[in-house]
Amino acid sequence: MSERDAKPGFSPGQVLDDGFRAAVGALTPGRAVAADIAPGVTSEVLLELFESQATSRQLDLAARRLGASKRGFYSIGSSGHEGNAALGVALRVTDPALLHYRSGAFFVQRTRRVPGLDPIRDVLLGIVAAAADPISGGRHKVFGSKPAAIIPQTSTIASHLPRAVGLAFAIDRAARLGVPNEWPSDAVVLCSFGDASANHSTAAGAINAAIHTARQGVPLPILFLCEDNGIGISVPTPADWIQQAYGSRAGLEYFGADGCDPVDALTTSTAAAAWVREHRKPAFLHMRTVRLMGHAGSDVESAYRRPTDIAADLLRDPVTATARLLVATGVVTPVEVLERYDDIAHRVTATAELVWREPKLTSAASVIAPLAPNHPAQVREDVLRVGAGRADQHEPLNAAVSPQFDTSGNTSRNVVQPADSELNHGAVVPDPMTLGQSINRTLANLLSRDPDVLVFGEDVGRKGGVYGVTKGLQKQFGKRRVFDTLLDEQSVLGTALGTALAGFVPIPEIQYLAYVHNAADQLRGEAATLSFFSAGQYRNPMVVRIAGYAYQKGFGGHFHNDNSIAALRDIPGLVIASPSRADDAAALLRTCVSAARVDGRVCIYLEPIALYHTRDLHEPGDNAWLATPSDTTHAEIGRARVYGDGTDLTIVTFANGVPMSLRVARRLADRGVRTRVLDLRWLSPLPLDDLLQHARATGRVLIADETRHSGGVSESLCAALIDAGFDGRISRVTSENSFIPLGPAADTVLLDEAKIETAAGKLLAE
Repeated sequence: MSERDAKPGFSPGQVLDDGFRAAVGALTPGRAVAADIAPGVTSEVLLELFESQATSRQLDLAARRLGASKRGFYSIGSSGHEGNAALGVALRVTDPALLHYRSGAFFVQRTRRVPGLDPIRDVLLGIVAAAADPISGGRHKVFGSKPAAIIPQTSTIASHLPRAVGLAFAIDRAARLGVPNEWPSDAVVLCSFGDASANHSTAAGAINAAIHTARQGVPLPILFLCEDNGIGISVPTPADWIQQAYGSRAGLEYFGADGCDPVDALTTSTAAAAWVREHRKPAFLHMRTVRLMGHAGSDVESAYRRPTDIAADLLRDPVTATARLLVATGVVTPVEVLERYDDIAHRVTATAELVWREPKLTSAASVIAPLAPNHPAQVREDVLRVGAGRADQHEPLNAAVSPQFDTSGNTSRNVVQPADSELNHGAVVPDPMTLGQSINRTLANLLSRDPDVLVFGEDVGRKGGVYGVTKGLQKQFGKRRVFDTLLDEQSVLGTALGTALAGFVPIPEIQYLAYVHNAADQLRGEAATLSFFSAGQYRNPMVVRIAGYAYQKGFGGHFHNDNSIAALRDIPGLVIASPSRADDAAALLRTCVSAARVDGRVCIYLEPIALYHTRDLHEPGDNAWLATPSDTTHAEIGRARVYGDGTDLTIVTFANGVPMSLRVARRLADRGVRTRVLDLRWLSPLPLDDLLQHARATGRVLIADETRHSGGVSESLCAALIDAGFDGRISRVTSENSFIPLGPAADTVLLDEAKIETAAGKLLAE
């Protein structure tokens, strides 16, 4: 370290910039070489590499200055990692890239190769959170570019690796199935991350999934780039740890490169990219780097690192190393290097002075616009489409009735049923079905109609699902369309995230609701944020089927009977559908698939396990919970379904609560109480207009909520009624704040009919 480093008043950026200038100024001009600098490394390539590295360095310095002057916002620099620009040389601009937050030099190199892009302006617009930022629109500082095939990622540690594996899996599958998408059939997926991230369970699981998939002969062209600077914020990584952990994994080709040596970085990156492109298998590129200027702008590195270690990293500065090689081989003189460096610095500074004045997002509406695109007319049209053509434009569910669900004693107006006109004319009308049968039939119809639909998950293929819901689908549509996955929810959802980027509408299954919490960040941190951080340029069309809730008899305990959905309902933009009956199961599933395809929505389809094979409603053998699904029924997102037209009480419920409430309603009818039961069907967004309409119709609302008392659905429903000025009576009855135990003890903590009926009686007596 220089004497200046220890003096107060000199920022790490000043030290780094001055150190580069001093090192270059001290170089002796070399004699020009006649041949290439190294095999495949020409002077032109080396100059291009230096330009990108120096640009990334100056952007880091500008970010620090903007932050210090309160004109910019939090950002993490790439200084010391500039060797990753070599991958920008080695890969094609059509190879999708999912980047580590220190892959700035790669971003610069890649975007410089795309006509019309200006990496300097684009990065600075992100740093100042300008609405004109071409990738996130001022919502976050991310490395992303639609024209440059860079898919934006947040800084959630390693969360992008499952998606990257899924995308690599999808490229070949899309080509074989003829599904249109933007990626060439021989593309290579680049996924970069740090050495600390390599220890995260998400990274370990994703890399394992890649090896496991390739082991079965499935093409998996992904290049994992571990940028190893030897420290995670303040926690050191052992010098040999990454190589020890990943250098001898069977099925994972390993390449090691010194990111501070431009020739090694270029030649090894080129070799690694070529190997993956040729073999269509995963490879691991371990690029040793240094971290300069600390973790982030607010980080005081001297608080946890020794001065000698910081000084040693400065001596390995990759930008200085490239300049040194350029001078030593006579490509340029030291003066010319500094002239180029100064020219880049001037352009960055001048651009920064302009962009910090750019307008920011100024309204909640503009911020959240990409979260939940909503085109109900187009969604409905897609639902009603038949094959390559279109179905007749029938109306949604109307008031055609059936007496079998009598809840009020009046058999003429009880239940909303699909009208005959809504069934596909000319098609065979199926027999009444259970909910599970209806889901199976609807999945088959969707797979038959749409080549972009995939169905997959643990045990969904050969076995047909734990409950037989996907039985027969793999045999009918083949293993490329319906397939089993690893026993790893992060990989299941990562496959969905990746295939969604390759033109598919994936329908993954999570075996039990409790299991989705193992991978919740794949929904919250990845699926729900991609449109947000790309201003809608990238989307995650997907419908996640989850078997959930409680009330299974003779099988269960907590992990097989879970009623906690708060973590899902808290995710902005997420659609949550929850059918209770066969006809709604078909309608809601078809609508979710069309909303995914048309609007890129991320949909959760919560299936009540206890209702999968339920046939009866009131008495054994009445078959009153069977229903006839329609192939062309549309259930608009955020619209509820009402049973009955009673004027005394509205019971608001969903899923298992619907048949329980209908049975309670019939007993209340015997006492002269006229009740209507409102099945929410959509738990996000809630059907607030229907809720308010039916609440006002009776003036009394009982919410029968099978989820927990705290963090359940009922809290939001109560708040919505109060916010809307409802002045009637409101009560709620829920399950307890408890995990669900095994055996009969479950009955002590779950909502049941007796509790609903007791609560109704109290509400009616007030």
